[in-house]
Amino acid sequence: MTSRPAIAADIAKLFATRDTHAVEVAVLQPADPFLDMAGEDLRRRIFLTESETGKTLCLRPEFTIPVCLDHIASQAGTPRRYSYLGEVFRQRREGGNEFFQAGIEDLGDSDTAAADARSLADAHALLSLVLPGPALAVTLGDQTLFEAVLAALGLPRGWRMRLARAFGSAPMLEAALADLANPPRNSQLTGRVATLVLDGDAEALAAHISAGMEEAGLSASTGRAPADIARRLIEKAQLRSVRLSNEAFSALKDFLTIDVALDGATAALEKFAADAGLSLGPALENFAARARAIEAHGLPSAQIRYDAAFGRPLDYYTGLVFEIAAGDGDRPLAGGGRYDRLLTLLGARKPIPGVGFSVWLDRIEALREGTR
Repeated sequence: MTSRPAIAADIAKLFATRDTHAVEVAVLQPADPFLDMAGEDLRRRIFLTESETGKTLCLRPEFTIPVCLDHIASQAGTPRRYSYLGEVFRQRREGGNEFFQAGIEDLGDSDTAAADARSLADAHALLSLVLPGPALAVTLGDQTLFEAVLAALGLPRGWRMRLARAFGSAPMLEAALADLANPPRNSQLTGRVATLVLDGDAEALAAHISAGMEEAGLSASTGRAPADIARRLIEKAQLRSVRLSNEAFSALKDFLTIDVALDGATAALEKFAADAGLSLGPALENFAARARAIEAHGLPSAQIRYDAAFGRPLDYYTGLVFEIAAGDGDRPLAGGGRYDRLLTLLGARKPIPGVGFSVWLDRIEALREGTR
């Protein structure tokens, strides 16, 4: 185990002033929620193990899903704000595989604009407290607004889903846009798989794939589930028949180039919608309300940018996404976003809106050491 960061006490004091309930969650977690909902990037980095009963477990790779699971199990009322500070375990290209994160998960507040702004303000306040030297640069994105543009352009559901999954990954988004501009030829599927894909029979295809994996001695928990593979194969076949008009494709590309200071973002989006002849409805209204709520917190608007192509590589985000870096730093010190569908997917009986953030304490400590 790595040693507890020296800044932990200061962070705990800040959390106490933010009306949060400090929680600790188990290091060993059920793996399925992460494999199903956390995103492809995180799935590749998880440390998996198995219980005595054969249940697939993992070392805690992040806190949002465990905190939400504990909230559901406790049947606690909402709104409720949870804070945490502890180790997470995942493979990283840089740094150790076990490191500390701290953050706040804000559950059940129906005023999403206010909750989004509060989450960003709390993350900014935490970094300002423990890293008072460098200026903090904030980048915002909005999954809901991106999906509203896709819907307004008339993209079919399959394409909207593919592009929404790619949001936050520049290579995936570029590949999807390239396929949208020039749909690929049919892949070389043969035999029973080709027939089931052509019929669109997802259930039978998933069963066929599962049987093939079992025959090959492969575990469904080590990668994509058979149902997910089947859905994507059918989806890809359907996507090949769609070609977006040049006008609509140009509008989508124009949207993704929007990158402006937050205080000018609503006007830029309104101009884009007017020029493209699109109605973005509640998504744009909510964006404007959030921008006003952020401004009311007194955050430096010149250091907050809205990038229409910016997302974060976790599948459970549904709205606001953000990262905060130090000055021109290329690695985020904090990241977060809104995840309104997550708690229902995890078993909550009714929808519970949620937003939260995490900070990387090892990156913060490295910067603190560098400024001494």
